[in-house]
Amino acid sequence: MGALQRFEKRLEGMVEGAFAKVFKGVVHPVEILNAMQREAEAQKAPLSGGRFLVPNRYVIELSPSDHARLAPYAAALAQELAQSHAEYIGEQGWMVYGDVSVEVARGDALDTGSFRVTADVHTGGDAGSSAGSGVRLLTDDGRNYSLGVGPTVIGRGEQASVRLADAGASRQHARLDYDGRQVVLTDLGSANGSMVNGRRVTTVPLNPGDVIQIGRTRLTFRTDGAPEPTRVHRPDA
Repeated sequence: MGALQRFEKRLEGMVEGAFAKVFKGVVHPVEILNAMQREAEAQKAPLSGGRFLVPNRYVIELSPSDHARLAPYAAALAQELAQSHAEYIGEQGWMVYGDVSVEVARGDALDTGSFRVTADVHTGGDAGSSAGSGVRLLTDDGRNYSLGVGPTVIGRGEQASVRLADAGASRQHARLDYDGRQVVLTDLGSANGSMVNGRRVTTVPLNPGDVIQIGRTRLTFRTDGAPEPTRVHRPDA
């Protein structure tokens, strides 16, 4: 029995059929779980050793009317969705950081019967917080940039993820690629080059404490308490 079938079976006995009444004729929990599975598939990122990392935090937005109808059962539904989705992730052999979490929220722009699923990889660090943990860059003046899995572009242009107010930086100066275990810096053909620990580099893996210099800006690479991705337990069928 797969995760989806187990989810449907558990829903049958929840709060004496209240879910069936709440969702009759509109969005159904199984549709939400299917959407979460599609989102995980779309966002999976390759790790070393042939593994894949997928989002562990999901937000389900419902229309104002559906959210109001569901309010008494939102916590129970979120828990069931999180458990069932974790089972699905385990069946696929994918990796996540920590536990899978689900939040049911109100989406004011949504019509009755519609919903939206957003997902991200949460490692426990918050961008902009000098006390945050996780994989991050720290400037000499205390600014803190958390790095998510995948590419992060550093530069002074609007499309850069880490924007520098530095005339010595190119619009897209360098890229950091994070696979969940290691961060690699690649210079993007910048005019002034990228320096790591005082040496000009083209592509180099970063170690904790390495100092990146772009123009006049110094960025220290930190991995303070960054968790390792783990494989979700696969339940017995």
